[in-house]
Formats: sequence, C-alpha cells, structure tokens
Amino acid sequence: MVPMNRRGCLIIASVLLVLVAASCRYTTHLRLPNEQAVSSRILWGDGTLLTRVHGVEDRDPVKLADMAAVLPRAVIAIEDARYYSHGGVELRGVVRAVTHNLEQGRAAEGGSTITQQYVRAVLLGNEKSLKRKLHEAVMAIQIEDRYSKHTILERYLNTVYFGNGAYGVQAASRVYFGKDAATLDLSQATLLAGLIRSPTDYNPHLYPGAATARRNEVVERMRILHRISEPEAAFVRALPLGIIPLAQNERYPAPFFVEKVKKFIFTDPRFGATKADRERALFNGGLTIETTLDPVWQLEAETALHGILADPTDPPGAIVAIDPRDGHVRAYASSQEFFATDPTSRFFNFAHNDFANARGEDGQPTRSPGSTFKPFVLAAALQDGIPLSKNYDAPASITIPLVGQEPWTLSNFETGRGYGRLNLTDATVNSVNTVYGQLVMDVGAAKVAFQAAAMGITTKLETDKPSIAIGSQPVTVFDMASAYGVFAADGVRHPPVYVTRVTNRTGEVLYEAHPVQSQVLPPNIARTVTGVLQQVVQRGTGVNARIGRPVAGKTGTAEDFSDAWFVGYTPELVAAVWVGEPEGNGIPMVPPRTRIQIIGGTFPARIWQIFASGALANVPNGDFPAPDAVTKPSSTSTTSTTTKAPIGPGLVNVVGINAIDAVQSLAQKGYRVNVVNAPSRRYPPGYVTAQDPAAGSPVRPGATITLTVATGRPRVLIVPNVLGLLADQAAAEIRRSGFVANVIVQSEPPPTSIESSGKAWKQSPISGSAEDEGSTINVWVNP
Repeated sequence: MVPMNRRGCLIIASVLLVLVAASCRYTTHLRLPNEQAVSSRILWGDGTLLTRVHGVEDRDPVKLADMAAVLPRAVIAIEDARYYSHGGVELRGVVRAVTHNLEQGRAAEGGSTITQQYVRAVLLGNEKSLKRKLHEAVMAIQIEDRYSKHTILERYLNTVYFGNGAYGVQAASRVYFGKDAATLDLSQATLLAGLIRSPTDYNPHLYPGAATARRNEVVERMRILHRISEPEAAFVRALPLGIIPLAQNERYPAPFFVEKVKKFIFTDPRFGATKADRERALFNGGLTIETTLDPVWQLEAETALHGILADPTDPPGAIVAIDPRDGHVRAYASSQEFFATDPTSRFFNFAHNDFANARGEDGQPTRSPGSTFKPFVLAAALQDGIPLSKNYDAPASITIPLVGQEPWTLSNFETGRGYGRLNLTDATVNSVNTVYGQLVMDVGAAKVAFQAAAMGITTKLETDKPSIAIGSQPVTVFDMASAYGVFAADGVRHPPVYVTRVTNRTGEVLYEAHPVQSQVLPPNIARTVTGVLQQVVQRGTGVNARIGRPVAGKTGTAEDFSDAWFVGYTPELVAAVWVGEPEGNGIPMVPPRTRIQIIGGTFPARIWQIFASGALANVPNGDFPAPDAVTKPSSTSTTSTTTKAPIGPGLVNVVGINAIDAVQSLAQKGYRVNVVNAPSRRYPPGYVTAQDPAAGSPVRPGATITLTVATGRPRVLIVPNVLGLLADQAAAEIRRSGFVANVIVQSEPPPTSIESSGKAWKQSPISGSAEDEGSTINVWVNP
C-alpha cells in the first residue's frame, strides 16, 4: 500500500473538519455538567485509608473577574494564543493533528484549544483515537455556540489541575504562594500557567529547575505575543520561584511508598493513553487503589530506621519488607524527611530520593550490595554440584588471572587476615572474599548473574565480571528483599506486589495483580543456603540481627564503605536494610564523618533486629525446613523384588500454566491427576490456579495431585455497608449480597459508648468495594 502523501492527508483532514462543522447544527441539547473532580484513595493492606490523593477538597472556584488579569493572559498565551478568534477549534492545529494522525495510522498528536481541553476534561473519557478527536472538536464548537468565551475560560481555569492537589487557580494560588488568585503577579501567574501541561514534571517543589525553565518559556511566549515588554520579561526571568512550603496538612504516612504507587499509575497505560490522561485519572477520577502495605510493619520499619539513625552524623537508610509466602510488600521506608522544609538540613537535597529503589537517570540501580550478593553465588555453586564441604585456601589476599582481562586482585574485609583453609559454610559465615573469588571462577560469573536474575535482581548484570561474587554490580533494596524471598520460600519466586487492585469511581476494576509464582531454585538448594545463612546470624557477621527465633541473613559492605547492608529473613518475613552515604561516589562511612565505622553488621543489622522483633511480635515462631539428607545408593540391595518409589526433590510447580500441559507434565513423572474447576480472576480459563499437594512437597510417584483449573472470571459484586448493624444483621446482609461473612469479636478503640455494644465498627474490604462473589468479608463487632 502506497503511503498517503501530505497533500492527500490535508485534503482528507479538511473534508473531515467541514463535516465536523456541518454536524454541529444537528445537536441542540448539549449541556456542560456540573460534576466536580473526585479524589482518589490509596488504601493500606487492611483496607483502611492510607491517604487521599488530592481531590475535591482542594478546589475553590472563583469568578474570572476575581483573578489577577495577568493570569488568564498567561494561560491563553501558552495554551491557546488564538482563543478569542477561533470558534472552539483552531483549524490549523486540528489539521496538523489529523494529518499527522492519518500519516501515523493512529491518534498520535493533540492540537487542542482551551475549549477542547475543557470538553475533554468534563465531557469525554481518556480514549485516544481519531473518532474521539473529531467528537471533541464537534462538542467544542457546540459549546462555543452555546456559552460565551468568558464563561468557558472561567470554567476551564476553575477545573484545570495544577499539581499538589490544587484544582483551579484559587487553590493553586494558595498552595504555591499562600495568597488569592486576585493578587498574583506576573512571575507567579506564568509559573501556574506553565504547570498545566504537566503538573508532575514541572512540580516546583520536586523539580525547581524544570519549573523555572517552564515559567520562563511562558514569559517568552507572552513577550513574543506582545502581552508583556522585554524589560518585564527580563525582570521575571531573574526572579526565584518564590513558592511557599507545602502546608502541614499535605503530610501523609509512608510518603515514599505513596510516590511509588503514584508512579505505578502514571506509567501504566491501563489508566490512560497519555501521561496527562493518567494524571487526570489519579487526581480527578476517584480511583480506589488497594495496596499491600501493612500499617504495623510500616510503623515498625520507620521506628527502627529513626531509632538507630538518630545522630546528626548518621547517613540515611532504607528498608523494604516482603512476605515471602506471597511476595506482598508489607513495609517500604526511607529515613529522610520527605516533607522537609528547612533547606539548611543536612540531607535536604535528598529528601525525595527513594533509596529503597535508588536508580540513576538510565534506570539502573546505583548502590553496591557487597557480600549480600554471596548467597546467589553459593546457590549457583550448589546447583553446579559443588558441596558445602569443599575446602579452599583462604589467604588474606589473592590475585586471580582472567582470560582477556587484567588479573583480579581481591582481599578479605579485615585487611591482612587470612583463614588458612575453609569450607563454604565457614567462608560464608565469615564472609571471606578470597574464597568466594575462587568459587565464582569454578562456577562462572554468567551462572551467578543468571541465578540472581531468576530470583528477582533486575539490574542488567554483566556476565563476564567475576567481581560480581563480592557485590560489585549495583542493585536496589527492593530487589534484594524480593530475591532473598526465594530462599525463604523454598526456592519459589513470588514476584513482588504492592498494588493489588485499582477500581474507578463506579467500582469497575481497571487493574488487578495476577502474579505467577515459579520454582527458580530447587527446594533442597534453598534450604541448604538457608541453613548456612542461619549460621551467619548465630555465629558470624550477622549476630546483631538475632531476635530469639530462627533467622537467616547476610551482611554486606561496599568496598569503599559508602554502602552497608543486612538482608535477613524468617519463614514469615524477609527484609533488606541499606545504610549509605546519599551521594555515594566512594565517600566512606568512617569517623570522623560518622560516629562509628558503619558496616553491614552494625547499623543495618541492628535496624533489621528492631524492625523484625516488632513486626513479628504477635506471630508464632516459625522454623525453616531442614534440607533432605543426601544419601548414596546401596550396592548390596539389588536382590530385592519390591521397592518403594523414591521421593523426588519436590513436587514441580504447575500453577499458572495451561492445564493440558500441567497434566501431561505430572503424568510423565508418574503422578495421577485429579482436576476440579473453579472461577478465577487471577488466571485465564484453562489454566491451573492451585495444586494440592503444593509445589516442593516430597510426594512419591503414583500419588494423586489435585489441580484446580480456571473456568472464567467470577461475578463482581459490591460490598454492602454493615457498620452500625448488630452482628447477626451484618452477617445476614453480607450473605444476601453474595459474600461469606467472618465476624470477629473485638473491642473498638476508645472512646466508645454503651450503645455500640454488639455492633459492627469495622469491615474489610470496605463498603463500596467491588469483590468477587463468594469472597470473605471480615466484620469487627464490639463484645
């Protein structure tokens, strides 16, 4: 097919515009809605409110006459210079957009006037298509035919989003400058006008440089249009932004986690075709965002960080905690003050740096894990058949020749200390670099990189650098917590999940997490590594992480002392802790810069200890399963005529794969298979949703494995409101609505009244939530 030339595109685009204009006369009942934006909610993992993301509370409409005259002039200059001369559609802009879209074969370019922007915000959805673009143009012409320019501009300026929860110019004026829109000066008006295109990218609190450049772009546009003089423009360009700190009521819990959730919405096309659409969905669309964050674990994480890193000389730290049984992120914190307003404070410039997921401009991690990477080497070695009992020379330093590279010289952490000969257990317990340098040469750096990647390390690891064995390649705290979860979960990888579901204001499900677990490490290998890492805590470098129950973990310190780590786990919890110099760049954490020499076994291990002790305070002690004993086959039992089928290394995981393939795989291994059907939202029809016994179980061939196979999506029902009802009434209402009721008798926190006795005071999921039919609704009832 011959591509359409530009002339042809222009002809078609012009015809379409004529048709659009002609069609306007046939619609006579178009009215502007009076609906305001609805704030979105981010929920804790227990269904309670974590924070509202800027909603209707931050809107305060004002008349156009009550705005500083320079403000609408600045907005018109940068958004729609011909606003007063077109009829709702700027023909040149639409022709350009339609032509480009036709050439591209898709809706790829905007070209919207202020009227079109307003129509899109209040009358149309987020669909990005040529049909929608034409519909937008038709409606814009109709709106201009029915309403005055004055009315449209006034409504637009009271609707548009300026960031930081401010809808409309009055709220924005108060948020950024602490004054009414009537009193804005030229510098302030141009800053606000510049925010409209992308309030996130030009947020002056987070990105002052970008905000200044954008303000000056508006100023220059006004100068070119002769709205201001050159001296006025020069004067404004020389001014600082002049914004005020965010009000204290803008504070909310777990701010670094909230920012991570916002980024998830901003970058996922399921919430809008463009970034602007996704911002509108979050800030205007009334989304309900369900997360996995545990309020108790989060408080314990922040308490541990601030409790240890309390001295003015202490560097920042971060912690990520995950439930290894399902991959749910339960705590996510950094020690900096996210809402810091004092520019003289030591880490003010790093207040918004998310050290739990620290990455550079290229998207790659920036913090070196040190010896916390050694367990991945050990896992790869064990899979390669190298036993824990293998002995290596452990000198204080060693030089290893490399093919095609300079020789690699490495030393133990304690300068000048050698250990004679060590097996792999003792080499891990004492974190002996010279042994691991030899081990990685036996295994191969590529196998270590592949093993780490399979377990959850997302860094683009170099496969030809043996220094990977001692943590030379950077990672994130988030990834380390997730990857160590594989050891805690008997070799099963549960992809990390922090947002479980997102619904819109009508309860429609826009997103739901469907993580697929996979067996990335044989159970016996995972258990063997865990056994070694338990000894690290019992008698090695991680003794400061002991909490009176089974714990496995590993310390790590970067070669330049700018990063220190402890990653540890129990059967119920895995947490990675990092402490480091915020700038990195080889700045060592040693006195007098810091009060002590900070290594993995000091502050990080102690932070982990305090956090885990609190998080698991009400959790019964769990124990790690011991690895199966390795036995050699007997050469004297060949005369036996009846033998039991041997137990294999563990039942293979078939959850998340096609049922036909799963049945064939199990049958080939000698198992009988029983299939039951059930609806599922997590997996598509025909895929295995569960297996019994579970993956990794020591099951003999010939046993029956029951597979649950998805038949389709279950019905979605709305959770009723039962708060204030008596227990039996609440349970009956839940059952009538298609759910299962679980009544929990527990006293409501004070103050309470005698009238509340026997009545429901909390429910989870909350009322109005869209849940699968047959789901359990928990209801807390006063005694």
